[in-house]
Amino acid sequence: MGKIIKVGGRGTSKRVAESSDENWSGEKFKEYQKNLKEKAGNEYVVSGRGTGKRKLKDTPETTRPSSKGRYVSSGRGTGRRKLE
Repeated sequence: MGKIIKVGGRGTSKRVAESSDENWSGEKFKEYQKNLKEKAGNEYVVSGRGTGKRKLKDTPETTRPSSKGRYVSSGRGTGRRKLE
């Protein structure tokens, strides 16, 4: 893809590296999570201070609600704008 600069050693060294497709956000990460969930489907997940448990494959899929029409504040909370 392209070249990026990676910083190491408390900011004292840097190196140029090739950037690759990252899978820690977006649709690729969702697909990665889905694959892990399928592999570990029979494992139990404990919740509620250890009082409840269920299999990982039985957990529901979550969806993100749309932010259309919501307001975002700016400038120390004095201004706002509507998202479209």
